Amino acid sequence: MTVTMKGSEVAAAMKEQLAQEVGQLRESGVAPTLAIVRVGARPDDLAYERGAMKRMESVGIGCQVFEFPETIGQKEFEQGFAAVNQNPGIHGILLFRPLPRHLDEEAVKRMIDPLKDIDSMGAPNIAKVFSGDETGYAPCTAEAVMHVLRHYGIDVQGKRVTVIGRSMVVGKPLTMLLIKQNATVTVCHTRTKDLAATCRNAEILIAAAGKAKMVTADFVSEGAVVIDVGINVDEEGKLCGDVDFDAAAPKASHITPVPGGVGAVTSSVLAGHVVRAARYLHGIPS
Repeated sequence: MTVTMKGSEVAAAMKEQLAQEVGQLRESGVAPTLAIVRVGARPDDLAYERGAMKRMESVGIGCQVFEFPETIGQKEFEQGFAAVNQNPGIHGILLFRPLPRHLDEEAVKRMIDPLKDIDSMGAPNIAKVFSGDETGYAPCTAEAVMHVLRHYGIDVQGKRVTVIGRSMVVGKPLTMLLIKQNATVTVCHTRTKDLAATCRNAEILIAAAGKAKMVTADFVSEGAVVIDVGINVDEEGKLCGDVDFDAAAPKASHITPVPGGVGAVTSSVLAGHVVRAARYLHGIPS
């Protein structure tokens, strides 16, 4: 029988610990606070923003939204971002990307305080992830995948894991997190020959390509664990993942749904990073 790995269960398990840690910080006089920086008002950004704010509120973390017009110039945006970055009452910063094309995202990445860079936007945290330094912040979605695997008792050590996708947001950092747990990882991409055959060799298959329902039953070996990181819209206008859930589920031992899978855990990871950042910035040991 296939186990559907629900993100809500993972998030619920994380909530109690997060609320306890936030309570301890507040007793120390620290009110952990997240800043969401958004340029314009894309529907997907707004949807994630609502979910993040709800999750922060549920564990006692403050959340401030800094919205800038889509037409803002580079200089004005950098000034606004610097004000958020330098605000001692802000412990973590989440910048919605991609920025509008006329803005230089790389310049902003160089500006952000590494201790507040809770979604691993800048080079210092990415370098820590790739070097195995756990004081850095991994991108929240990549770390959320690891939480899902742990919660459902799936040990990656020695397992053949295939990751479809090589972005710096999910694929590459997730590969590093898996290797740190002694998984044997294959990374696939658009140039991979016979992608389905490569994926069928995996005991754990993670889809993070951003292409709706590209992973069919032909990609999945009997009893494999399937993690779907994709968030897409299908022909009917409904949210779907990179995996054709109905086709793949009968062959999988465990599988995440979309929506309701990894995405539901991401905001909890974000909250955990805000707590860590507040500790770092105020010199409070964990």
